[in-house]
Amino acid sequence: MATETNDFVSSCIDAGGSAVGMPQLCGEWMGNQIFWLVVTLVVIFLILSRVALPRIGAILAERQGTITNDIAAAEDLKAKAVEAEELYNKALADARAEAQRIAAEARAEIQVGLDEAIAKADAEIAAKTAESEKAIADIRAGALDSIKVVATDTAGEIVTALGGAADEAGVAKAVQARVKG
Repeated sequence: MATETNDFVSSCIDAGGSAVGMPQLCGEWMGNQIFWLVVTLVVIFLILSRVALPRIGAILAERQGTITNDIAAAEDLKAKAVEAEELYNKALADARAEAQRIAAEARAEIQVGLDEAIAKADAEIAAKTAESEKAIADIRAGALDSIKVVATDTAGEIVTALGGAADEAGVAKAVQARVKG
């Protein structure tokens, strides 16, 4: 048997002990190489199929579950955000309506106060106008009386200066007639 191995090895080795070409391509060694290739591939397949691939599959399944859960949570949060936005918009609209109502009430109260103030001011103006008209009437009456006295005195002095005798009753009657028109 040792001779067979030596013959087998010697066919791919030259007389000097070095390999002829690449030993992997030596036709006499092919059967042995194919056997060990098949054994190695079967061992790698078994390791991958029994150990590595189940772990990778579990990790992928876990990732898929996490992704699915995250998508569901995101959709739930999106729905809540849309609902919150709708509630916010409704609250904003209600607040605006309330603000407009309060502003309208304030305007109405201010208008009532303004109307009262205007009515009070009109009453005061009317009272002052009546007082002023009375004072003006009194001044006119006083002025007319003063004019009559001055006119009577002046007419009497003119008559005396012209050399006549001034009759007070006649002068007063003449001034009175002239003042009336």
